[in-house]
Amino acid sequence: MNRFVKLFVPALVVLCAAAFVAFKLHPKNPDAPTFWRYKVVNTFSHDPQAWTQGLIFEDGFLFEGTGLLGRSQLRKVELLTGDVLQQHKLPDEFFGEGITILGSRIVQLTYQSKVGFVYDKESFEPLREFHYPTEGWGLTHDGKQLIMSDGTPMLYFLDPETFEQVNRTMVFDQDKPVWGLNELEYVEGLIYANVWATDRIVQIEPETGKVVGWIDMKGLLSPQDRNGSEDVLNGIAYDPAGRRLFVTGKFWSKLFEVKLIAAK
Repeated sequence: MNRFVKLFVPALVVLCAAAFVAFKLHPKNPDAPTFWRYKVVNTFSHDPQAWTQGLIFEDGFLFEGTGLLGRSQLRKVELLTGDVLQQHKLPDEFFGEGITILGSRIVQLTYQSKVGFVYDKESFEPLREFHYPTEGWGLTHDGKQLIMSDGTPMLYFLDPETFEQVNRTMVFDQDKPVWGLNELEYVEGLIYANVWATDRIVQIEPETGKVVGWIDMKGLLSPQDRNGSEDVLNGIAYDPAGRRLFVTGKFWSKLFEVKLIAAK
């Protein structure tokens, strides 16, 4: 046995033992979130004039809320073609935001007007208005309560009949609040939220506000699919029957079905 081996092997044993002790003393943080990447499963056309604020998949169709003053709409969209089959234009003074579907009703927020709208799902006929004290950003529901974001780390839980706030939860990634919570989707017991002006989606435990996962969507819209008018990633829809996840962005010409893959 040469001198190198005589010196190296004992040192390696010591290092391995030290690493084992360090791991036992400082195990992986159980509160650390899981990190995900994605695989594109299908690609669909998306209206590049749609400033996507809210997105839902139901009954085989996409329902989309769009924003901007004078251009905000509620839409029913054919998934395979991206064709707009039905639409309702908001009054020009309202900047449309997130939407969700509650049975036979569609609920839509507005940005800074502090006014929400309720529509008949089939006809898009306006049924009523409601008010809230914050800005309106994203909207979803868990089957019992509406869940609303306002761009802060706070999520608000509203009674689906009275629209009164019944609870609220601050979202933390370990000890750090997560700002910019935007479009929301309830997916198999978790809230998925676009984080404003990033390529990331955060997965949140509704009861605690704990971040349990991050999805990195960087590179989803390729340079070849861009013409310079596109804005940020925004728009999450889930098909629970097919367990399909759809994502798009503001002024994007594509909508994607993606599969999540644990990052290594």
